[in-house]
Amino acid sequence: METVIKLTQAKFDEMNQKLDYLRTVRRSEISDAIKHAKEFGDLSENAEYSAAKEAQVANEAEIARIEDTLALVEIIDEKEVNTKYIGIGNSVVVYDEVEDEEMTLQIVSSLEADSRKNKISDRSPIGKALVGHKKGDRVVAKTPAGDMIFVIKSISKN
Repeated sequence: METVIKLTQAKFDEMNQKLDYLRTVRRSEISDAIKHAKEFGDLSENAEYSAAKEAQVANEAEIARIEDTLALVEIIDEKEVNTKYIGIGNSVVVYDEVEDEEMTLQIVSSLEADSRKNKISDRSPIGKALVGHKKGDRVVAKTPAGDMIFVIKSISKN
């Protein structure tokens, strides 16, 4: 069974926009580069042609990757996001007992994770530790940097 990938509508739209760009604008740019490179004659030692063909292969691979991913997507219905137990679509305020500080984390899919924005994947060590817990729970996340201990202060929708 294939894995369902849960995404926000915003991330789904972003991926569709990128796919549209790759299919239209980028394909056209590469096609023009290939045509231009062919004008130089002998293709066996034509660096411009080789580079354009490599770009074409990379572009088609990226298109296929995005199409495959989008085929597995389930859009998160924000109305159905549970605020009693942590899961994808939640913002969570936690108290970090090790660092003695509060922080707000957003639980997202691995495709949306961005540590600079405190968006953590539900599959990351911290995400796995938090998912399924409720306000007031004390959670230990086993990370490569060591154990992190959190107390869940609040759960809301992203």
